[in-house]
Amino acid sequence: MSIRINLDVMMARRHIAAGDLADRIGITPANLSILKNNKAKAVRFSTLEALCRELDCQPGDILEYLPDEEESP
Repeated sequence: MSIRINLDVMMARRHIAAGDLADRIGITPANLSILKNNKAKAVRFSTLEALCRELDCQPGDILEYLPDEEESP
């Protein structure tokens, strides 16, 4: 199981730069980059809420569940 963060897609759709978004939601550009590049191990609900508010989207627009692929015998 893995969770993909589609933050870069939503940012492109909303035409917002990473630095601007980081300022608007009150996190560092480095932490936003970690989220954007799928390197985060966790996301605070307060951060997710701020992202959804600023990007005018739902959590499901940012987070995507990808089931594990079953291995062939």
